[in-house]
Amino acid sequence: MNIFKTFVLMAMLTGLMVAIGGLIGDSMGAMIMLGIAIAMNFGSYWFSDSIVLKSYDAREVTEADAPQLYNIVANLAKKADLPMPRVYVIDSPVPNAFATGRNPDHAAVAVTTGIMQTLDANEISGVLGHELAHVKHRDILIGTIAASMAGVISLVADIVQWGAIFGTRSDDDDRGGIIGFLAAVIVAPIAAMLIQLAVSRSREYDADKTGGKICGNPMYLANALEKIEYYAKTAAPMKQAGTATAHMFIVNPLENSKKALKNLFSTHPDTDERIALLREQAKDMRLPA
Repeated sequence: MNIFKTFVLMAMLTGLMVAIGGLIGDSMGAMIMLGIAIAMNFGSYWFSDSIVLKSYDAREVTEADAPQLYNIVANLAKKADLPMPRVYVIDSPVPNAFATGRNPDHAAVAVTTGIMQTLDANEISGVLGHELAHVKHRDILIGTIAASMAGVISLVADIVQWGAIFGTRSDDDDRGGIIGFLAAVIVAPIAAMLIQLAVSRSREYDADKTGGKICGNPMYLANALEKIEYYAKTAAPMKQAGTATAHMFIVNPLENSKKALKNLFSTHPDTDERIALLREQAKDMRLPA
């Protein structure tokens, strides 16, 4: 159901882009935005992993560079029946991790130096099991495309707004009028953001459940989430982290910036709820809490 919901949400994002194009430039604008949406799907498919990894200055490591980390990934990939992904390390004291790539054959997992210093081997296996679950579900790319489209919608809205300020839209413009203008500038970006966030939240529950199975004990992941959440709330946000990629991490690296309506505007489900579900999963598997 979550996978179906994700594709529905992606279709809604594409529809939003086309609708904004129509408000700005009638049928021609709609066609241009449709073209942008299609181009972004293809561009994100081929280049999203390298772009994200480069933005965090992630460095690829081998078994010789980081034997414990590399072997944990290799063992988990074997359990999950996945090809061995590339392994990256990000120089950051804040514990966190994410996975990226267009499919299991071209996947990569990245962890911060902070996570390697904060978590034990079992907890790291829980985190990496979660990330490999994202790879197995083939939903990493979907989240990246959603973020990209939401960003473009916001950019277009900014262009429309500045155009109005400098008089590029006349008062008697009949292409959507004031309602169309407000939709492009205010409503559409908010809707795009909510869709993007819903895409991310729907994926995390599935990845937690599958990740708990891959690592062998959901409590490994539950304990890891508890520690990562503590640092996310008390430490300074990751310097490299931005809103466009925050949803990719196992815990929101911008946790300190959350304010009211956090469940609606958060890139992740509530961590306490995730931990509770993992504990129930461990109980169902008759594993120690």
